[in-house]
Formats: sequence, structure tokens, C-alpha cells
Amino acid sequence: MKKRIVAVCLSLFLLSTLFVGCGKKESDVHVFYYTYSDTYISTVRTALDSKLKDAGISYQDYDAAGNQTTQTEQIRTAITKGAKTILVNIVNTGSDDAATEIVGLARDAGISLIFFNREVSDSVIKSYEKCAFVGTRAVEAGILQGEMIGEYLVEHFDRVDLNKDGKISYILFKGEEGNNEAIYRTKYSVEGANAKLTAAGKAALSFYDKSNTNGYLVDQNGQWSAAAANDYMTTALASHNAANGNMIELVICNNDSMAEGAISALNAAGYNKGDGNAIPVFGVDATEAAKALVKDGKMAGTVMQDADGMASALLLLSQNTLKADAGLMDGTEELSVDEDVNKIRIAYGKYLG
Repeated sequence: MKKRIVAVCLSLFLLSTLFVGCGKKESDVHVFYYTYSDTYISTVRTALDSKLKDAGISYQDYDAAGNQTTQTEQIRTAITKGAKTILVNIVNTGSDDAATEIVGLARDAGISLIFFNREVSDSVIKSYEKCAFVGTRAVEAGILQGEMIGEYLVEHFDRVDLNKDGKISYILFKGEEGNNEAIYRTKYSVEGANAKLTAAGKAALSFYDKSNTNGYLVDQNGQWSAAAANDYMTTALASHNAANGNMIELVICNNDSMAEGAISALNAAGYNKGDGNAIPVFGVDATEAAKALVKDGKMAGTVMQDADGMASALLLLSQNTLKADAGLMDGTEELSVDEDVNKIRIAYGKYLG
């Protein structure tokens, strides 16, 4: 009798071990984010996690914390452990080197690779038949932001021109060097605003610091961070303020996190507290925090980037990669897809509250 009980217990133990082992199976989809600290990317991650979970797809997320070497090693490890599909929000966008290496890893493993949000070149996507990109048209955000700024300034020029010198002094925060989104937002936000101003017979924008030939201040860590913008803005306000008669009259930011940082610095100087005494601040992403700031009169406007739409497109492609009989781009007919390359485009929109 005792031997029978022992045998039964041993069998149950082996079965439980088997089931526990099954529960620890590796995830099918592995998602690599350039940093969790980016507010917009966090919104994408929340939406995508929810959609993958609801679809019954096992997944694992990774935070590269802004380090390409870390991200590449994370990808290498995930592939070694049996990843079936990898989604990559790449860290380095200044050249094709990192993206090309990641494509090589995916190709060698025979698995699908989907880049998203931070764009890689067409040649990278075309180099591997199981590769695609989901993101925006980099130029669009800058164009829309420029239009918003120009329209706002034409309507409110006299109020914004605090020192009454007939021109608007601005500061601009750039998220990252070498990133197309940052490059185009920086370029077209100013050019678009100037086009509206000059068409209305107004003077073009004037960068607050004549010694800065770039016409922007960049986050040196490439994090598009509130901290960087706050530090820059605080320093700028020490010498460019109402008391000196040269107050910065407009703030342009490549994203909403930087806009939040700039607004915090303005708050400390007595501005943008929701009482009507505000310096117009414009951002990109339409994060929940930014929309609240716009609603409260602490921020003039932002460009809406559709995190849920991006997550939906990523889910569709992920589902395709896990079906034996499906093509990577199946079901994308209703989406905006580039003609000659596997790039799905998510539209931007203006957000003014």
C-alpha cells in the first residue's frame, strides 16, 4: 500500500513538473523598445500589450534604455531562446548599421522582423522578405506643427509679441540628432510657421539666441526628455526674460515630453499656470498629459500621433507572422502602405483641445 502511494505521489509530481515547464514556454512575439521612459512609446507599449494579450499571443517586452548595444544583445538572446517574431523600436537611427545587423540576425534565424516608430531606410526593409515597418511619415508632423504655430501666431501676434518689436522670439527643443522625425519636425515647424506669418505680412520667427547658428537645442542623450528641455529652458530664462525686455515668446518642441519640461520651467518663472499669462508651447504626440495641458490653457497645441493605430497595425502583422498560410502584409489593404516597400503609415492630426 505504501509503495502504491509513493508511486502515485511520484507520478503527480512528474506531471506537475511537466505542466510547470509548459507554463514557462518562451513567448512567440518579442518587442524591443528603445526606452520605456519615452511617454509616447509607453502609450504604444500599453496599447500593444493589451492587444497581444486579448489576441492570446504570448509576448515579452524589453527596455534598451537608449542603448543600441543593449538592444542588439537583447534581440540576439531572444532569438537564441526561440523567438518567432521580433518587433523593434530601434535605438540608433542615424545610420543603417544597427538595423542591418538586426536584419541579419532575423534572416539567419528565419523569423519575421517588424521595425516600428523609429524609421529605418527602405533599403533595410527591402533587404529581407520577412521585414516591414510601421510608423508615420516623418515630414508630416513637422508640417502640421508648423501650420498650427503659424495660424496661432497670425491670430494672436500682438499678444505673443511681448516686447513689441514686431517679431516673435522662439526657442526650439530637438529630440535627437540624426533622427528623421526630429530633423523634419525641427525644419518644417519653423518653415511652416514662417510661411503663414509672411503670407499675413508679419515678420518671420527669430531664434532667441543669435549665437546659436543651429536654431535649436538638442537633447544630448537622444531621449527627447522633459529633463533636457527643462534644463535648457531654465537656463535660457535666466537671461531671456520680461525684466530684460527679451522674453522668449514661443516654445517649439519635437515631442510632448520636452513640452512638459519647458512648461515646468515656465511655471517656475510664473508663466503657463492656467491663468492666461502663458507663453505658447507646441509639441508632438498628443499624450494624455499634453492634452490635459492644452485643455487647462497651459499649452497651445500638439500634433496627434495615433498610438492605438500603431499598436493595431503591429498586432495585424504579428498575427500574420504566426500563421503558416499567411503573408506578412495580408489584410493591410485598408491601411496606408508605401507602393514599393513594406512600410505602413499611421496618420498624424492636429490637436488644439
